[in-house]
Amino acid sequence: MIAYIIRRLLIMPIILIGVTMLIFAMLMLLSPVERVALYVSDIPRRPAAIQQLIEKYRLDDPIHVQYWHWLVGQEDPETGETRGGILRGDFGWSHTAQVPVMQAIKERFPGSAELALWSAVPMLAIGIWLGVQSAVHHNKFVDHVLRTFSIIGYSLPTFVFGLLMLLVFYSRLDWFPPERLSQWARAVVDVPNSEFVQYTRMYTVDALLNLRFDILLDALRHMVLPVVGLSYLNWAIVLRVMRSSMLESLRQDYITTARSKGLAERVVTNRHARKNALIPVATIGGIIFVGYLSGVVITETIYNLHGMGKLYADAALNLDIVTLLGLTLFNGVILIVGNLVVDVLYAVIDPRVRLS
Repeated sequence: MIAYIIRRLLIMPIILIGVTMLIFAMLMLLSPVERVALYVSDIPRRPAAIQQLIEKYRLDDPIHVQYWHWLVGQEDPETGETRGGILRGDFGWSHTAQVPVMQAIKERFPGSAELALWSAVPMLAIGIWLGVQSAVHHNKFVDHVLRTFSIIGYSLPTFVFGLLMLLVFYSRLDWFPPERLSQWARAVVDVPNSEFVQYTRMYTVDALLNLRFDILLDALRHMVLPVVGLSYLNWAIVLRVMRSSMLESLRQDYITTARSKGLAERVVTNRHARKNALIPVATIGGIIFVGYLSGVVITETIYNLHGMGKLYADAALNLDIVTLLGLTLFNGVILIVGNLVVDVLYAVIDPRVRLS
């Protein structure tokens, strides 16, 4: 397995180069005037000034030269400083967030990561349990109910479920509000030189590290609706995958042998069948979790969570191409790393899998 991980790590730079080429090809669909936004925060209106910027940043050079400058940056002829270069973390200027794209990602990623961490546990745990129950009670009343539940969850649009949750639990009952914090908690967290230290910018984690349990409870209260919304809509997917995989495992010869030895049905189900049925769930669960990290556009927009998904939506509405391409490149890196982690999990879940 170690050799496999090393090979995958060696292949990752090649894959990343391919991703950068694809993103750069999208960037080249823009005119040199539009690509000036990569380097300046305020594009001048005079054509002569724009042409000077194009010549300054060599945006009319051959494509391979521009690609190299986009990767590693280029020296400013006036100041002598190297500017640009995605390898240096310079993805350009975000007109949506009014900060550099990388700074916008640093500010928004913790919100998406916090939502992903809190959503992944109930999504996988409950989805797997429901899938096992559906398979064990195959074609019985429980199975029919759970299959109906999965069909409804799989078919229900995210925005419809989110708006219904807001209507009931916020508008009428006022139990679980949107956003990430209440105004009083935000006044404590976001005040400069505050005693509250933001270690990770994930409010639940930082509240624990600062021993501010009042802020922790407030952050958890705001997390309930988006976590339940994401979990419910993905329970249906995990349930269906786990049910199919579990039914296949229950038909294997080793399950028949285990039953013939007199093992209890609970032991046969939990120790033998369920463990071998988890591999497909690991795949789909890993893909869903990586999608959470990349930003959940609809959920974050509905609940006004300032994460990666909300930034995607705002950039799209503002036609901020530079921000969109920077986010796409960042999410491509997350996807590549996530796929490697999922592949390694195969061997952890099932020792029979030999990664060679």
